Amino acid sequence: MFEQTFKNIDDILHKDAGCSSELDYTEQTSWMLFLKYLDDLEFAKSQEAELMMEEYKYIIDEEHRWSSWAAPKTASGEFDHDNALTGDDLIDYVDQELFPYLKSFKQRADNPNTIEYKIGEIFGEIKNKIQSGYSLRDALEKVDELRFRSQEEKHELSHLYEVKIKNMGNAGRNGGEYYTPRPLVRAMIDVVQPQIGETIYDGAAGSAGFLCEAYDYLRQGGAEKRKLKTEELKILQERTFYAKEKKSLAYVIAIMNMILHGIEAPNVIHTNTLAENLQDITPKNQYSICLVNPPFGGKERKEVQQNFPIKTGETAFLFLQHFMKSLKPGGRAAVVIKNTFLSNTDNASIALRKELIENFNLHTVLDLPAKTFLGAGVKTVVLFFTKGEPTQSTWFYQLDPGRNLGKTNPLNDDDLKEFIELQKNSDDSDKSWSISFEKLNQATWDLSVQNPNTDEKTPIRDPSEIIDEIIALDKESQKTLQRIMEVV
Repeated sequence: MFEQTFKNIDDILHKDAGCSSELDYTEQTSWMLFLKYLDDLEFAKSQEAELMMEEYKYIIDEEHRWSSWAAPKTASGEFDHDNALTGDDLIDYVDQELFPYLKSFKQRADNPNTIEYKIGEIFGEIKNKIQSGYSLRDALEKVDELRFRSQEEKHELSHLYEVKIKNMGNAGRNGGEYYTPRPLVRAMIDVVQPQIGETIYDGAAGSAGFLCEAYDYLRQGGAEKRKLKTEELKILQERTFYAKEKKSLAYVIAIMNMILHGIEAPNVIHTNTLAENLQDITPKNQYSICLVNPPFGGKERKEVQQNFPIKTGETAFLFLQHFMKSLKPGGRAAVVIKNTFLSNTDNASIALRKELIENFNLHTVLDLPAKTFLGAGVKTVVLFFTKGEPTQSTWFYQLDPGRNLGKTNPLNDDDLKEFIELQKNSDDSDKSWSISFEKLNQATWDLSVQNPNTDEKTPIRDPSEIIDEIIALDKESQKTLQRIMEVV
């Protein structure tokens, strides 16, 4: 229904001098989509109020509503070209009046969980990059063709937006860090099995893919596929999903993605999660479930490391500590991390593994194949653990889809079906096995993935896999060298 409209919007932005990549297309489409959504939402609420013989108080002043400046209509409902701003007049209005007005909402909002605060936060971070007022006018008219009235319309829009986020991974400038393959996300959720009434948290939200998929899972009745009651739907909307995101573009995309999936006022905070001292995390701000793919490979400054009991510059290890502390007793987590975490011999890695094994039940490790994440040269695993009980035994599953993964041949849901089925009872197979606590080396707590069901011969690696790893290592070396040069 709306696929061609999305393509037309991209074509318009592609021709504009201010937009140079898929990241820019997604960013600029996001703010327009958000304002169109807000206008549709306010219209629906005003209609409901009218039926109840009540007066609806609009969030946006009339002169700045979408229906006033972006898509004015005649009395017959046709687009009013005579009264629609265009050219330089449109750019001047958007840059000098609209964005400053929307940005001011942040100061006027009662608290960060309101839609008003989100409006102010978004338009305080994002900028209009479209340089031609004629291009902007064309794009606005296309966005106005999109509707958020029915569940079917929202579902299609959410799907198309997910495609845009995925395409960002091919656009460079670290776009891929916002996207975790959705089949993997769904498999992680299937293992954790969230329930209505539990709180779900992602402190490195990116595009909020984990929370959107968890919402879809629960909205469809969870594992039981049952119909939800009105009160349960309210709990899903207001008291289930929580997120934090550091980067401005990802923050905006996360909010828009959650809105398109059906969460009207997402609980997403724009902040650096790692700047929070672990000692400040109390039962009041702990969660039932953590679902996350934290950034890895980065290095955090000394002052940030002081927030954590186990000092390390590795971003992913700091995030892991954060999620371990953020879980309620009995809480469950599924965390993506580099596979080297299982075997690194540095003090921080050993201490972190010891903490995880002694105070958490690390019940499952999913070993992922190369190229699960497009553009990432490192291999990863998923750690599944429960807080408050020591590890007795860890079940490993070595995922092998039987083909080389890549852009044209990505991971799919069928690839993970066996893992989900075997994991229920920790069954052994050619690809799965268990290691008991007693067999672990308590000096190193090494958890290396070593499948006892295969020959110990070194497998012949695909040349493209070796090349990708060399490129990834070169990039990491360049970053390290750059940091050394900055110090010198």
